[in-house]
Amino acid sequence: MPQSASERQLLQRARAWDEAALAEIYDRYAPALMRYAAALLGSQEEAEECVAEVFARFLTVLREGRGPRRHLRAYLYRMVHNWAYDRFRERAPLPLDALARQPADHADPGEAAAQAWQAERLRQALRQLPRRQALVLTLRFFEGFSLEEVAEVLETSVGAVKALQHRGIENLRRLLQEA
Repeated sequence: MPQSASERQLLQRARAWDEAALAEIYDRYAPALMRYAAALLGSQEEAEECVAEVFARFLTVLREGRGPRRHLRAYLYRMVHNWAYDRFRERAPLPLDALARQPADHADPGEAAAQAWQAERLRQALRQLPRRQALVLTLRFFEGFSLEEVAEVLETSVGAVKALQHRGIENLRRLLQEA
């Protein structure tokens, strides 16, 4: 998907350190990045930490004259993805008793526990996939990105995204069956 004129102008203004543009970038992208980070990390607190760190790093690279020249949205998603995967390497897997402590939005505690367990099982399986496969599946199925948008994030072709998606689904199916 081609970059919109408004995103291109917004990025140009942000590079000039226009505070209104920087605030607009945060307001426009932070909620979706927060959802994406929460889906990857399984924790709202970690998602908040991730997005705060991503925006701090984004400001640093802008200040240094680096950062995205095009495709701001894709750049920010890639930063969140990389931060989350760096975090995965730093920590041990979430123990099963931690799932029981997670708050439930359901009247039935058994249903809430089952859903929390399934969500964590899926997150663990996604973490075992190669990075690009996990990124494709997360963007496509959790964030609702089109094939073209995922190709933009990965800076690759739509055909490559389709292949990654297919292999990712097959690998995820295998991992979940083994678990």
